[in-house]
Amino acid sequence: MKITEHLKEAKSTLFSFEILPPLKGQSLKELLEGISPLMDFKPPFVDVTYHREEFIYKKHPNGLLEKISTKKRPGTVGICAAIMNRFHIDAVPHLLCGGFTKEETENALIDLNFIGVENVLALRGDAPKAEGRFIPEPNGHHFASELVQQIIGMNAGKYLHEETEIGFQTDFCVGVAGYPEKHFEAPSMKFDLKYLKEKVDNGAEYIVTQMFFDNEKFFKFVEDVRAAGITVPIIPGIKPITTLGQITMLPRTFFLDLPDDLMDELEKCKTNQEVKEVGIEWSIAQCKELVERGVPSLHFYTMSKADTTYKIAKEIF
Repeated sequence: MKITEHLKEAKSTLFSFEILPPLKGQSLKELLEGISPLMDFKPPFVDVTYHREEFIYKKHPNGLLEKISTKKRPGTVGICAAIMNRFHIDAVPHLLCGGFTKEETENALIDLNFIGVENVLALRGDAPKAEGRFIPEPNGHHFASELVQQIIGMNAGKYLHEETEIGFQTDFCVGVAGYPEKHFEAPSMKFDLKYLKEKVDNGAEYIVTQMFFDNEKFFKFVEDVRAAGITVPIIPGIKPITTLGQITMLPRTFFLDLPDDLMDELEKCKTNQEVKEVGIEWSIAQCKELVERGVPSLHFYTMSKADTTYKIAKEIF
């Protein structure tokens, strides 16, 4: 079932969440058992992130460096199949521009269509840690708007190297990312909304936002999005702070602000447990206000850990 259909049929705010493929060495059983408690809140869909290959550099005795590809996480396609089989809900795989060619993207979409996946989230992806800026693969996409075009093209039966005029048509519902505090590479919010509208004009049917901690910034974002002529559903992304390290890491990594009221409470914390309690309390208040304002779903970034999200959702749903 498509995300847009879930949202249209819902009589109240839905619960959904995102997980990471486990690091290699961890089992699928651990992943599924870890998120199983969250099924209490009847999520209609679960997002599964995609990860590009990473590289390490091995130094040889002659001084030369060898670039070695390393895959730290198992495939998203297989995890989506396992989630759908185990929980009988929709899985939403992320698809990236970064690290993938158009051919690899097409092959992934063929596999996803084969196992019954109906939704994908189209993202540009970040630059590798060792590189300062995003560089697309040869014959890869530069922007998420181009990735959306390819997916929508396959929905119309257009493949990269199809000899016949019309190929088999897929039927994916495409979501994209939105940034209440602006994507860090966009020169201004006006330009960021321009790029967002381009993704929607190319066929995206819903938006999931980056995490935020100030609801007023989300409400202003929604207002600006609507003023830009974008009418698709907007799903807010929620990430509770759970460790002392995240107080500086999250703003630095995701280019977002922590409200002064939240920081006043976090500054009193001496342990991760104290931070987690503050983070849960703040997220509960956030979510209650968002539900009162009629958001279509609350989408939690769980990092594949259910306990914190469970405590928050228990107070909301």
